Amino acid sequence: MTTIKPTRSIALRLIAAVLAVELVASAAAILLSLGYERHTHFHAFDVMLRGRADSVLGAVQDAEDAGDNVMLDRPDLDLPSGDLFAVWDQRGRLLGSSANWQGALPAYNPNAAGGYSHLTLAGRHFRLLTVHGSRIIDPGDPGGGILRRVIVVYGMPTAHVWRAIRGAVEFYAAGSLLLLLVTGPLIAWLLHRGLVPLRQLAALAAHVSVDSWEFHPPASAAETRELAPLTHALENVLVRLERAFLQQRVFVSDAAHELKTAVAVAKSSLQLVALKPRTVAEYQSGVERCLADIARLEDLVAKMLTLARVESAPAPAAPASCDLAPVLHQIAAELSGVAQLRRVRVNLPATASDASLVALTAEDAAMLVSNLLLNALQHSPPDSFVDLHLSTLDNVIEFAVEDHGEGIAPDALPHVFDRFYRGDPSRTRATGGAGLGLAICRALVEKASGSVHIASQPAGGTTVTVRLPRAFSVS
Repeated sequence: MTTIKPTRSIALRLIAAVLAVELVASAAAILLSLGYERHTHFHAFDVMLRGRADSVLGAVQDAEDAGDNVMLDRPDLDLPSGDLFAVWDQRGRLLGSSANWQGALPAYNPNAAGGYSHLTLAGRHFRLLTVHGSRIIDPGDPGGGILRRVIVVYGMPTAHVWRAIRGAVEFYAAGSLLLLLVTGPLIAWLLHRGLVPLRQLAALAAHVSVDSWEFHPPASAAETRELAPLTHALENVLVRLERAFLQQRVFVSDAAHELKTAVAVAKSSLQLVALKPRTVAEYQSGVERCLADIARLEDLVAKMLTLARVESAPAPAAPASCDLAPVLHQIAAELSGVAQLRRVRVNLPATASDASLVALTAEDAAMLVSNLLLNALQHSPPDSFVDLHLSTLDNVIEFAVEDHGEGIAPDALPHVFDRFYRGDPSRTRATGGAGLGLAICRALVEKASGSVHIASQPAGGTTVTVRLPRAFSVS
């Protein structure tokens, strides 16, 4: 038998799967943290940007000149040197700008929409905010003053924001990596401990052999929800295998004994003929005796083969069925000669149309009825009768063979379905038989998912009752 070396490990696959899930979860967490940090930092950045733009707008004052213009009051501004800003009035006149505002910057556009934009200047990235504001000149005048519109463009570098975001994301990434390094060995250890019941179960199952069927599953496996079904299945399988091996051993031993006895009887008949010169009549009688012995040997082998066929035959793809009532009448007709020789009357039930279909082939049903009826005839006294009963109870067909013979002793009753068991200890040629008839009957009934029961008492007759599931014809 080819031994397949294990190439896969459940523990390693589980560890790899858990670590892969953790890795994916960590990557997702890093991406989420990137989005969250970017939103948080830029929200704070935009608040500061708008505050500084409003400060510049607030520094726009009345120029107090004849043209009623506005001006930018620079001394009131205290802004970082790295920021950009520029202020225009409604005529496009530049009121003021930061020192680093260069000609490359956007020119005045009175129709520019307010809001945020981005700009790269000298390799530095800025976020710009355009604000449209207004100032009232001489608000105390009778006309309510003069309205002057102002445009403010303010920009702040974003490098420090991205550094803060990158630092936060790096912190999350380092934390996730540290968790992977810590949880990896921990998961391996936990899985190793979690699989201990499975390894213990496998170790105990490995000690089971043909010579040693003792198997006591560990409590750790029996009490584990996932392993309990496997544990019970192993126990049941091993019990059935042990029973099958024991039955096989008993069958082989009994078969060897029966064959040896039959061969010895045939040999003794030949030896008896060859012991001394015989007359033609004596030789003829000896040959007939030898032929009878060989016929019994042939019958024994045929029954052994039949029993092996019934027990080992696989279930058919399409379950067979037959009507049991015609089979009863057919077998009774075939055994009518035996019944007449023994002066036994066979009482048959009335035929029920399509009411006694059973899950047996016609051949197996005939074998079942033949063995039971022949057994009843052989154990019935002259001038008695054998009753055959057939009835339907719900979805069960019940078939019974009742004789009025000598009955079976109570101590022998539990063994009558055993192979090679004979209730007649003398094993005479007249009644001994092979001891396989009832064993074949039980095998046929169990193959059809039925049951067989025997009831008897000494001098009170014997009744064999067979219950088979009813089969329904497909129209």
